[in-house]
Amino acid sequence: MIKIDKKIVGYAVNQPAEEKEEKREFKREGGGDRAEVIRMHEKLERPEMLVGSTYKVKTPVSDHAMYVTVNDIILNEGTEHEKRRPFEIFINSKNLDHYQWIVALTRIISAVFRKGGDVTFLVEELKAVFDPRGGYWQPGGRFMPSIIAELGHIVEKHLIMIGMIAAPELDEGQKKLIAEKRAQFEESQKQTDAFSDSDYPEGAQLCAKCNTTAVIMMDGCMTCLSCGDSKCG
Repeated sequence: MIKIDKKIVGYAVNQPAEEKEEKREFKREGGGDRAEVIRMHEKLERPEMLVGSTYKVKTPVSDHAMYVTVNDIILNEGTEHEKRRPFEIFINSKNLDHYQWIVALTRIISAVFRKGGDVTFLVEELKAVFDPRGGYWQPGGRFMPSIIAELGHIVEKHLIMIGMIAAPELDEGQKKLIAEKRAQFEESQKQTDAFSDSDYPEGAQLCAKCNTTAVIMMDGCMTCLSCGDSKCG
């Protein structure tokens, strides 16, 4: 133990070695002054303003839509080391059935974002969650195994937008194969009968009076759009 006999008139705090390593300095290209590069870590304070993006999620399993907001922090703004990194995530919805797990999940994801490092693993972890009651189909034909999986797709879309994940692209061989399969399918689905070039709505039935495929349901009656014949007179 060190005994101090004199009056203390000043003091200084020694920084741990870990904090010193975080404050590494790099030279800018072309020489010039040395610049401190800021990296994402849990001790980084939240700035007063963050850049955010909001995504709307409307699922058939809920009457109310969810709005997912991901806020990003811009590191080293205005320098050659400028990067945009996710900082926090919020989910807002009128549906209170999932309120507890929504709050818990968003806090955990936000904590992982602020921890820094490679956070892209969250995408696969979220997309791998399956609902035991079954998933649902999105418009466009994509099957979504759960609401959590859809949240994973949203996080993936956002990380692609800010450049943390490369957008998936098909190579030339895959593109050629898909084009060939699409052409084969379209060729097999082509109609060769006389009704293929019809000017009437798809699904119209054959009219017994004028022999035209133009009979549709109109005002509760089967009506021909060609000759006007109607079952209701």
